[in-house]
Amino acid sequence: MLEGKKIVLCVAGGIAAYKVVEVASKLRQRGAEVHVIMTREAKEFVTELTFREITGQPVASDMFAPVAHFNVEHIALANLADAVLIAPATANVIAKAACGIADDMMTTTLLATRAPIFFAPSMNSNMLTNDVTQENIKKLTARGWHLIEPASGHLACGTSGKGRLPEPMELVETIDEFFSAEKTLVGKNVLVTAAGTREPIDPVRYIGNRSSGRMGYSIAQEAVARGANVTLVSGLSALSVPRGLSEFISVETAAEMRSAVLERFSKADIVIKAAAVADYRAKVVAENKIKKNDDEWTLTLEKNPDILKELGQKKKAGQILVGFAAETQHLLENAKTKLEKKNLDFIVANDVTKPNAGFNTETNLIKILSRDGSIEEFPLMKKRDLAAKILDRVESIMK
Repeated sequence: MLEGKKIVLCVAGGIAAYKVVEVASKLRQRGAEVHVIMTREAKEFVTELTFREITGQPVASDMFAPVAHFNVEHIALANLADAVLIAPATANVIAKAACGIADDMMTTTLLATRAPIFFAPSMNSNMLTNDVTQENIKKLTARGWHLIEPASGHLACGTSGKGRLPEPMELVETIDEFFSAEKTLVGKNVLVTAAGTREPIDPVRYIGNRSSGRMGYSIAQEAVARGANVTLVSGLSALSVPRGLSEFISVETAAEMRSAVLERFSKADIVIKAAAVADYRAKVVAENKIKKNDDEWTLTLEKNPDILKELGQKKKAGQILVGFAAETQHLLENAKTKLEKKNLDFIVANDVTKPNAGFNTETNLIKILSRDGSIEEFPLMKKRDLAAKILDRVESIMK
């Protein structure tokens, strides 16, 4: 899908700049025309010559360098771009962009372009988590910039944590996916929940379930690919955060998930509740680890709030609300009851006892029950493919 696309690749002054040489190479291998802009600091890590040889295009860096054609270079680059990728996006560049500062070739181009902008923050973990940096990132995503979440691992400064530039192929695939999908959800705010919640019993133990979050993460990724502004509220999961989210919120308990969802519900056009929320929690959470003193142990539970039912009661005209029913028996009966009681537009039902379906699998076997009584069955499919089917149904309701 990148054949003939013009990508402006903005390289800022971070040690991860060396990785971006491979990004430029892979973009060109996929048929893209790559134009590189480098900051003065970036040239301390990688030379202009390297990018020029890789891309076959001159490198822009100096606002006042002589030009071969009579045009303003940063405006020319801003106008020709089909997409802009900033990698690495340093704290400095993110701050300047958030404030609208235009004092070099890169920042003036970013201010002038109307192309979609992707940015991949890469920096020391403390710099990344600093409130100022987080506020600047939120400003950019609120303006429609596409955040590519930084990876975690060993950093060049000698510490470990979040702040690594994702691998080159991941950056390339983010751009590729953007051009691959039809942009049918542009301007729509999509709120997705995923993974299971954990309810503490004591500082060591908890009540949980087997959900990996893969279905919800797949839905979030598909919604991003269709151009939506996507917020993902996730329980604990080992999965990588999907690329291009507007916001990612990690929670642990049902109460935390409820708070995060209700805070964002009014602005959502589409809500897809794929999380496996614990129905019960410990009535009393022990301050210290409970020791094995008796042969039997009685644990008193109390009900968690029913988030989906609460959303169904608050749903406004035009909002679309989708739920999931993971069952082990009486699949259709239980799913239909949930659909009606919780005021859903449709429900995705699956029998988690079926082979290669349900929790901790790459695939799933689902049925979609709609308010008009219709039932659509799908064969065993990859969860990302099923995410597309679910969003197709959402779009059919929108129409």
